[in-house]
Amino acid sequence: MGRWWSPPEPRSVQLLLLGVAFVAASFYAGTLFQSSASPAVVLPPSGSRSPDSSNPQDDAEFTNRVAVTYRTTPISVPDYGLDVCPLEYNEYVPCHDAAYVSSLRNLDRSRHEDLEHICPPREKRLFCLVPPPNDYKIPIRWPMSRDYVWRSNVNHSHLSEVKGGQNWVHESGKLWWFPGGGTHFKHGASEYIERLGNMTTNSTGDLSSAGVVQVLDVGCGVASFSAYLLPLDIHTMSFAPKDGHENQIQFALERGIGAMISVLATKQLPYPGNSFEMVHCSRCRVDWLENDGILLKEVDRLLRPNGYFVYSAPPAYRKDKDFPIIWEKLINITTAMCWKLIAKHVQTAIWIKPEDESCRQKNADMKLLNICNPDDSSLPSWKSPLMNCVWLNTDQSKLQKLPPRPDRLLFYSRSLERIGVIPEKFENNNQFWQDQVRKYWSLLGVEKTNIRNVMDMNANYGGFAMALSTDPVWIMNVVPHTMINTLPIIYDRGLIGSYHDWLVFFFWKSRHPFPCLDESKTHPCCRCQPFSTYPRTYDLLHAFHLFSHYQGRVEGCSLEDILLEIDRIIRPQGFIIIRDENTTLSRISDLAPKFLWDVSTRTLENEENRPEQVLICRKKFWAII
Repeated sequence: MGRWWSPPEPRSVQLLLLGVAFVAASFYAGTLFQSSASPAVVLPPSGSRSPDSSNPQDDAEFTNRVAVTYRTTPISVPDYGLDVCPLEYNEYVPCHDAAYVSSLRNLDRSRHEDLEHICPPREKRLFCLVPPPNDYKIPIRWPMSRDYVWRSNVNHSHLSEVKGGQNWVHESGKLWWFPGGGTHFKHGASEYIERLGNMTTNSTGDLSSAGVVQVLDVGCGVASFSAYLLPLDIHTMSFAPKDGHENQIQFALERGIGAMISVLATKQLPYPGNSFEMVHCSRCRVDWLENDGILLKEVDRLLRPNGYFVYSAPPAYRKDKDFPIIWEKLINITTAMCWKLIAKHVQTAIWIKPEDESCRQKNADMKLLNICNPDDSSLPSWKSPLMNCVWLNTDQSKLQKLPPRPDRLLFYSRSLERIGVIPEKFENNNQFWQDQVRKYWSLLGVEKTNIRNVMDMNANYGGFAMALSTDPVWIMNVVPHTMINTLPIIYDRGLIGSYHDWLVFFFWKSRHPFPCLDESKTHPCCRCQPFSTYPRTYDLLHAFHLFSHYQGRVEGCSLEDILLEIDRIIRPQGFIIIRDENTTLSRISDLAPKFLWDVSTRTLENEENRPEQVLICRKKFWAII
């Protein structure tokens, strides 16, 4: 751990204040400290100010107002720009809005369905720019951010109060300090990770030598486990619900660690099957015995053959209360799935998923286990209900031993072959993205340490993420579930990502919505689907021919809706790179100033070596004071 330093006198940068004032700020080495400058312009906090006011203090360039505004039909963006949501909405997460979810009466709260991704109807969705909190500062740069973040950026003390003794997070002046502890590794994740390596290799190696490349961390807390796996070049998809452990995912993302809001409840997680060498649960607050072990069946779906399930929880070591009974039932479920308990030490048990399916087939014949329909295994796991069965890898031609990282990044896998991508096309795509990323860095004109959290909103084969793999960033690769299912390819390359859909379709029947699965249904409608993350999450968003995919589809979700979601999740001074049809880029260029983005147009070559316009947008740093 590096020693914390006191920065020298910072240099001045401009801070745009909306709705109330403009102030000056100063910034050094990626950190921002508020100066004593007084507001240059004072504006009323609501709609009382006329957009064409002739007050000499008014600045004609920045005319956005502070007001609660909801989505209307048809959509309308005022000439003076989008309204700015009041300050109390600074942590607005549309599809994890407790106020809206609490009004729903048909949710199975016993199974935590209320913590899943549930979006309000359009008319109840805010349509205003989400402001930063008071005294927001540009995040501390990686790798220092692993250990320290600004308190004012995530100003919640609950975790430090209830988890401080386990060394999750401590208050340190104007900072939060993360010592690297967790509920079952309060002395540090490094020691715990070393112990897991010993347990999986009979003390002959570490987790990397045990074949672990990608980990799914269930109920990850502030994601210190993930942070301390990075020196082993192990990449982790960390998730936790937006629940009583206040803002744990927001802390993780502020630290620059890959994470998202999600929960094991009633639906499959938005990741493809056979994608992780390890699923980790350290006091993850999941009832693994629920519904005949249906959640363990979901873990089985996600694990690769010979993948590990790591379970650090009281039933693995305590002999009091009901823990022995829970442990016995856990053993019964895992035995029926033919998982082998390979180690049990201190407070942790580790199982391994079988590669040979003969045991599972035998148990299925004895009615001890249900086998899933193999036709379902190729479908994207987006909003799909959990299934109380296991998938068999009976077709050995689909199984492939993947090389370790970094060789895995450029490896031609069978998942590419299955969707018709030949080796030459894959190689050309890799060369294209390596060239494009070099040009992107030149166009952005910032130090690479300015960017840490990156999302590719339409990731295709993951070439953009591959080309960034040597830079100090992590990438959330998003594959819209209405496109070709390429997320298995991305995971086979040693990268991480999620299914999502920036626009979801519904058809209405008798006032009850259901997903668009049957084209014979009528009365279509659609909703935009915000991503399961907090505001101000990403430093760079990449939208490669995303908007044209949705253009001309059912009315109800517009380009403006997706731009608003981009604005919500991009950090102040963050970048958005957009490549699409020229008509789409022209519309975005016209709208960008109303979202308080700077925008410029550049020209690069596409994969066919033809000129293609690229928009480089940058979100202004503004705040309400």
